Amino acid sequence: MKDKMKDKIILLFLTAFITGAFAQEKQGNINNPPVREHTITLRQAMVNKAGKDVMGMTVNGTIPGPTLEFTEGEYAVIYVKNEMDVETSVHWHGLLLPNFYDGVPYLNTPPIEPGHTQKYEFPIKQSGTYWYHSHTMLQEQSGVYGSIVIQPKEKVLDYDKELVLVLSDWTNEKPMNVLRNLKRGNEWYGIKKGTATPLNQVIARGAFGAQLDFWRQRMEGADIADVYYPAFLINGEESIEYPEFKPGEKIRLRMINGGASTSFWMTFGGEVPVLVSSDGLDVVPVERNKTFIGVAETYDFVVTVPQEGKMEFKITAQDGSGTASAFLGNGKTLPAMDVQRPDKIGMMQKMAKMDMKMGAHALKFQPGKDERFEMKDEYGMQMDKMQGMNMNTSEKEDDVMKKMNHSKMKGMDMKKDSIQIDHSKMKGMNLKKDTMQMDHSKMQGMEINMKKDTIQMDHSEMQGMEMGEMDMKDVMNDMDMFAEYNYDYLKSPEKTTYDKNVPVKEILLNLTGNMNRYIWSMNGVPLSEADNIKINNKEVTRITFNNLTMMHHPMHLHGHFFRVLNENGEYSPLKHTVNVPPMQKMTIEFYGNNGDEAGDWFFHCHILYHMMGGMARVVSYDTPRDPRMDEFPASKIIEETNKWYTWGIADVASHTTGFNLLTSNIRNQFNASFEYGWNNNLEGEFTYERYLHDYLRVFGGVNIENETRDSLDEFSTTAVVGVRYLTPYLFNLDVRIDNKLRPRIGVGRSIMIFPKLSVFGYYEYQIDLGFVDNLPINKDFTSETVWSAGTEYMLSRNFSLMASYDNRFGAGGGLSVRF
Repeated sequence: MKDKMKDKIILLFLTAFITGAFAQEKQGNINNPPVREHTITLRQAMVNKAGKDVMGMTVNGTIPGPTLEFTEGEYAVIYVKNEMDVETSVHWHGLLLPNFYDGVPYLNTPPIEPGHTQKYEFPIKQSGTYWYHSHTMLQEQSGVYGSIVIQPKEKVLDYDKELVLVLSDWTNEKPMNVLRNLKRGNEWYGIKKGTATPLNQVIARGAFGAQLDFWRQRMEGADIADVYYPAFLINGEESIEYPEFKPGEKIRLRMINGGASTSFWMTFGGEVPVLVSSDGLDVVPVERNKTFIGVAETYDFVVTVPQEGKMEFKITAQDGSGTASAFLGNGKTLPAMDVQRPDKIGMMQKMAKMDMKMGAHALKFQPGKDERFEMKDEYGMQMDKMQGMNMNTSEKEDDVMKKMNHSKMKGMDMKKDSIQIDHSKMKGMNLKKDTMQMDHSKMQGMEINMKKDTIQMDHSEMQGMEMGEMDMKDVMNDMDMFAEYNYDYLKSPEKTTYDKNVPVKEILLNLTGNMNRYIWSMNGVPLSEADNIKINNKEVTRITFNNLTMMHHPMHLHGHFFRVLNENGEYSPLKHTVNVPPMQKMTIEFYGNNGDEAGDWFFHCHILYHMMGGMARVVSYDTPRDPRMDEFPASKIIEETNKWYTWGIADVASHTTGFNLLTSNIRNQFNASFEYGWNNNLEGEFTYERYLHDYLRVFGGVNIENETRDSLDEFSTTAVVGVRYLTPYLFNLDVRIDNKLRPRIGVGRSIMIFPKLSVFGYYEYQIDLGFVDNLPINKDFTSETVWSAGTEYMLSRNFSLMASYDNRFGAGGGLSVRF
């Protein structure tokens, strides 16, 4: 009996010991999560992605780099080796991590010097599809990017296998040369990819009036994308096969848009795929066969491999300038649907018909003056005059279902063949049967629900609406320009709202840009002139993006997820990047920073060339800077958006030769010009300019010219001051006076008539009032007129044939060289 009791005591003791050991081991795993290590090496290497060997930047020898795999709850340790001859960095896009490891050099993470290795370490708090890329200058465009896949602790979606597809764009040019070309306003990229809209095409479409409206507002046309790309890539290839997938298998496709500046339409062959995740987070599954993916966004789809044949997954550049495809399975191809190229001339016509006011300035007279709401009121068509244009589309219906949110209209009911209106509080409206024309300049806050055959409008406080000659069908089509870019199809599976008792801070950011000088900003202020956006982690920050440009802007906030407010209300999705379509608005909100509030976070348009052009901010929680960053001034990352760019042009012709060299940053510009006619007329000038505004600059400098025409024996040197102004209709005006009190006015303009072929003209009038040392020497004044006109045919980005007539030099022709 005693032996049995003794055995029981020993057994109980062993049981307790083992149970305690397991408990300690479990607790130890919580306090010390498993570590997952990766090492990536960045090198410069010759690569060929578009038919030409060029110097690129690789990650572990490939473009894109390898997929870094983790499981939620692990601790990540990543070593980044820089074997290039320039400094670099890596940002972990979409990951929630301590500020010091976010990877923006000089702002919150040290740069990685050549020959150095940098260690990044942080806990993995999430699961989903993410990516990494360089945040140094334009290195991402050269190949420094790759994918991150984080598996959840427990699998919740039903699929058999998965595949990462990294989408990107590729240029054979050096990225900094691309940006320099954009800064000089060269038309070559649009010509090269066939998206330019020369005047002959505009007139042929009957859109000359619309073109005049754009010119009046200092805009060339409806821009969609900036850069010419000879290739678009999926996992580094223009076409790639995945025959290993078997019929009937469900594949989770993890899509990452790693493009430098290209958004894509994604389409699928075979069965309609199911979208299951956006920016790494699960959404309510929804079938979608055509989806727009902005730069830096990620989407996951579950697709079924066809029983017979292989399915095509196709991406089409947003401006229709190219495609790339991936094929899953074997056999005959089941093609993805084609996406038609956008009709830029048609867009111009619609926007002119809607009397949209454009041309919001990207550079203000007073950067420190808060003009956000004045700018919104003047240019924010979608916010006041045609509020929101929040449109829904259904691909299963013949007609488009639309919603427009305009704030102050009540009491209007329009049916297919009739209009019924409560006129009690409307002023200045004229209606004709079956037609409608609206003067949107006086409409304040409209709210419209459009269904297949009906439009209902509520408008008790609407004033100044006129209806006359616009057919209802035209109105509906006009409103549909940007409807397909909304996020209403994204719904969170759980509520994402914050406590209603938490105070809310509202911030308005007008997205502004200048295509002529390629400057991008928010509220008319580029990063180099902006203050930090101060954030309080005890209040909800609600930001409204009001896009006043004709470009898409994918806005990314580092280190955060935010709610994208859409029609799903409390179930609005969480994202880290939101694409703001042209002339539209998006509202986001966030609360705190998931426990990592400390520090400054970068906030920018993810089109790299827009970010480098100034469309960025620093979001600051106003906490002490990490002492490890003391030797790395944050001003350097800001200065990168205000770099000096230099370019020039030389004309060598049979009757004259000319040379112009320009170097410029956002506010300052230096010009050196030289012109020599073969009849011995010579003039040279050096000036400094200061941009006070997008369109206005003051200048001063020195002008040198020969005293007597046809003779180089004597030269006159004069000081000049004046203003240069870009007028409506895009005329360049030069008004000046020299130290001999001789006023001069000049005006010039260039217009593309046919693809590659432009005409140009210049007129100058100078008055000599007869002053020497500010004293009159005679009563009569003399005047001189200089004018020239010609044509230019672009052979390539850097060379053109030109012919012109100049009233000083005569007629001739030759070659223009841009450098």
